Amino acid sequence: MEVMPRTAVERDERAEANGGAPTLEFDRRVPYDRYVRASTLHTLQRTLSDDPGEMSFLMISQIMELYFGLIRFELRQAQGLLRDDDVWGALAPLRRAALHLDGLNAAWRGLRWMTPAEFNRFRDLLGEGSGFQSAMYRHLEFALGLKTESLIRPFRRQPEVYAELVDSLESPSLWDEVIALLERRGLVAGGEGVVDAWVSIYGDTGPGNYLRMLGEALADVAEGFGDWRYQHLQAVRRAMGAKAGSGGSAGLVWLERSMARTVFPELWTARTFI
Repeated sequence: MEVMPRTAVERDERAEANGGAPTLEFDRRVPYDRYVRASTLHTLQRTLSDDPGEMSFLMISQIMELYFGLIRFELRQAQGLLRDDDVWGALAPLRRAALHLDGLNAAWRGLRWMTPAEFNRFRDLLGEGSGFQSAMYRHLEFALGLKTESLIRPFRRQPEVYAELVDSLESPSLWDEVIALLERRGLVAGGEGVVDAWVSIYGDTGPGNYLRMLGEALADVAEGFGDWRYQHLQAVRRAMGAKAGSGGSAGLVWLERSMARTVFPELWTARTFI
């Protein structure tokens, strides 16, 4: 006879003792809060103005930060599996990352109410604060292979954050791991022939072609990230037009230039020749 795990037995006993109702009395902190830290999360929204719209702007920015970290976590999981030649295993975190990007992109909807006049009610209080200064976003860009050394300079006076960014900048990206995998499979030599390798991979339509599945999972991630950049551009255009960014950038012009940098470029180029 199979023995149920003790925790499952305890849950069943508690449900029976409660007559099907939830447990309402605990000796210590509520278990949900002990795990999720919800009471801590809800103390982190410290607005700079009395304008009610600022809460939306601040909290959605925090939600996006959490998504940046989650997506980067998934990409790092995929990198480790690819390094171990486990292509099938890497598909799961990549697919999760694509779904998390859907959630990240959906967050922009919560800011569609914001007109230039409404943003201006608290914008000046942000000083030089800008999403451009998100360290976790830089980690995510670096993981995707979009590496620019100068973009970590703002963090030099935060030694721990800066050291982590330097490590992220110097470490192989997800795309680097993909190319290394193709080299180990004999499809790429010395980093050359990546486009041809993907043309060959997509030419094999057999059900066991995990590399083709990998290509599609990577395309989903790249598309989701591209959608985020586009929606960022649209949100800026809607809320402030072509004004200079609060972080010192040229605003729309800077974002348009950033969008021109392609994630996994050879994967897209190969599609022209398939």
